[in-house]
Amino acid sequence: MNDTDYMRLALEQARRGEGWTNPNPMVGAVLVRDGRILSTGYHERCGALHAERHALSRCTESPAGATLYVTLEPCCHHGRQPPCTDAILQAGIARVVVGSDDPNPLVAGKGLEILRQAGVQVETGVLKAECDALNQVFFHYIQTGRPYVILKYAMTADGKIATRTGASRWITGEEARRRVHQDRHRCAAIMAGVGTVLTDDPLLTCRMEGGRNPVRVICDTHLRTPLESQIVRTAGEVPTILACCAPPPDRAQALRAAGCQVWELPDRAGHVDLRALMDRLGQEQLDSVLLEGGAQLNWAALEAGIVQKVQAYVAPKLFGGTAPTPVGGMGVDLPDQGIVLKHWSVTPLGEDLLLESEVDPDVHRNH
Repeated sequence: MNDTDYMRLALEQARRGEGWTNPNPMVGAVLVRDGRILSTGYHERCGALHAERHALSRCTESPAGATLYVTLEPCCHHGRQPPCTDAILQAGIARVVVGSDDPNPLVAGKGLEILRQAGVQVETGVLKAECDALNQVFFHYIQTGRPYVILKYAMTADGKIATRTGASRWITGEEARRRVHQDRHRCAAIMAGVGTVLTDDPLLTCRMEGGRNPVRVICDTHLRTPLESQIVRTAGEVPTILACCAPPPDRAQALRAAGCQVWELPDRAGHVDLRALMDRLGQEQLDSVLLEGGAQLNWAALEAGIVQKVQAYVAPKLFGGTAPTPVGGMGVDLPDQGIVLKHWSVTPLGEDLLLESEVDPDVHRNH
C-alpha cells in the first residue's frame, strides 16, 4: 500500500462520523509503520476525541517513528479537545501525511508549521479533492459563519412536484426516500415553510435506523403553524424553531409553551429575512440546512443567495397540466439571469435519478 491507499482508508474512517460531528469536521486517521497498520481512528462526534488522538488511544504498541495519515490538518489550539499537534509530538510520530488544509483561522497552516519546526516530516495534498469534498459543509461554515444550505425537491420528468389536485405522495420510490433520510441525518437542520406544514402536516424527522433528527426550522412569517400540527405536538422531543416577524404575543406564548422556539427576525419584502435567519442559525452552531420547502420558499432562498447545493430527485413519471413546479416566485426576465448550477453529478436510485449540483456563487447579484 502507498500514501494514497492509506489516505483512502482514513477517508473511510472519517465517514463513520457522518451526522454526528457537526459543527466539527469529519476526520479520519491511520497510523502506519513499516508497511503495517498500527491503528485507525476517527472523530466520532462533536466533543469526542479528534481522529488523531482516537487512533493513538487505540494503538496497542508504541507509535514512535510511525507515519500518521490524517484527512485534515491537525489542530493546534485548545477547543473542546486539546491540540492534536501536542499528541503527535508526544507520541514520537516521524511523518504526517495530510489530505486537506484546515481553513479555520485558529489552525490554517499553523498546525503543519508546528510539526515541521519540531522535526516531523510533513506532506500535504494527498487525495486533497476527496478530502475537501468530505468537509464541504465544514469549510463553508467555518469561513462564512453561516450554514451550508442544500435545496432538495422531488419532481417528475416534466418538472412537477405534485398533481393538479396538489397530491404529492409519493413521487419517488423507496430507495430515493431512504437517501433523503440519510441526508436528514447528515444535516444539522431541516427547513420548510408554513405552507408545507399547513398542506402536508409533516414530521420532518429522520426515519433512518440509528439516525439523528435534525433541528426543525419553519419559516412562518405570521406564526400560522397550528398548535395541533405534528411539528408542534412533537416539539418537546425534536428541537423546533419557528422563524417569524412581529408575532402576536399570545400566539408566540402558546407555541413556546408547547416546546417551540419562536425567533422574531427582520422582515424582507413581507417575509422572514432568510439571510438574517442563516446568520442566527450559524450563531447557534447549526452548520447545515436541508431545505425541503415549497416552490415559493425555494425561490426566495435562491434569490436571497443562501443556497449552496441543489438536489433534484427525478421520477420517471409525467403529471402534465397546471401542476406546480419546484421553484416558483417571480422568476427571472431573461435566460442569462438564471441561477447557474455547476459540477453536476447523477446518481441512480432505483428507478429514480438524483441530480446534484452546486450553485455558482457569482450569480447572486446585489447580495
